[in-house]
Amino acid sequence: MGAQKSIHAGKAKIDVNVDFTHKLCASLMFPTLRSYENPLRLVIGSLCIKHPNLFGGSEKLDVSWDKGLYDSNILVAYRRPRPEWLAQQSFVLQHSLSPEIAVHGIPINNFSRSGSGGVNLSKLSVGLDLKEPMSTKWSSTTGIKFEHVRPLNDDGRAISRDYDGFPLTCSGSTHDSMVVLKQESRFAKANDRSFFHFNLQIEQGIPVLSKWILFNRFKFVASKGVKLGPAFLLTRLTGGSIVGDMAPYQAFSVGGLGSVRGYGEGAVGSGRSCLVANSELTLPLTKMLEGAIFLDCGTDLRTGHLVPGNPALRQGKPGSGVGLGYGLRFKSQFGHFQVDYAVNAFQQKTLYFGLSNLAS
Repeated sequence: MGAQKSIHAGKAKIDVNVDFTHKLCASLMFPTLRSYENPLRLVIGSLCIKHPNLFGGSEKLDVSWDKGLYDSNILVAYRRPRPEWLAQQSFVLQHSLSPEIAVHGIPINNFSRSGSGGVNLSKLSVGLDLKEPMSTKWSSTTGIKFEHVRPLNDDGRAISRDYDGFPLTCSGSTHDSMVVLKQESRFAKANDRSFFHFNLQIEQGIPVLSKWILFNRFKFVASKGVKLGPAFLLTRLTGGSIVGDMAPYQAFSVGGLGSVRGYGEGAVGSGRSCLVANSELTLPLTKMLEGAIFLDCGTDLRTGHLVPGNPALRQGKPGSGVGLGYGLRFKSQFGHFQVDYAVNAFQQKTLYFGLSNLAS
């Protein structure tokens, strides 16, 4: 059950979406993360407010709030109009709260699921983004932001160590602060029978104060799709690495939906580096239904022991894994629904559900 409503107030537009059905999907995908629940935890939804002309000079204001079963995200973005040949400026304020499952989650059921490790992350960031004008097939965004990260337990109290007594932050206190310079470049090429996308993100931590984090982190995603008669083959390669100072929550995690299916989130491993390859072949069954077979594999490149506190070793994560399975893709005017059935290297079966945002 769900409800969606759009309201126009002057030039502003307000979109409200409340969904009660996600509880069913989440209960099948994840074990219980909390030992308690109240009725509000069973509801997910979103609130979006858009104003196209805030001060009469085409300034745009976007405010969004997304609530999941155990996470939430608030985003405020203010965009000033500039000539098309200049970089477009955006001032962004964001706060998120979510369980930290990928690194500190506890693998269960032969690594097919990840349970709560009692660690949640509260992140507050304020920054400026500059989006460069698109040149042929390339586009880029440069940004600088201040980020404040606090680990919390399930009761919402700030903590500095995990259940085993190892530090959760780089500073050793109950929070980390950092200034991050980020550069993101995107390449896209497509025709009637194929496409190729490449995305590269580089982040540089700037130690404005002595206890702030100094690091360099990069991540890339390359994907290619090709039509093979009525079928469609999609391949994707994802990788990254981080050097310098780091907190455990900055580690690259491997495993889960969008990574190596057949494993829980982060249940394959978490390290300073990672490499994940995905291949999926889809075949139309009806106008709105597609069948799929897929093969995923990933590794932390034997860098799990380089993460502070070595959480992957303590949780017995294998460091590499392979998942094989099949699924269904249902497409409609209201949204896309995905069901995947995967088997991991330990012959443990996992069922995944995915539901995209409803079309407005």
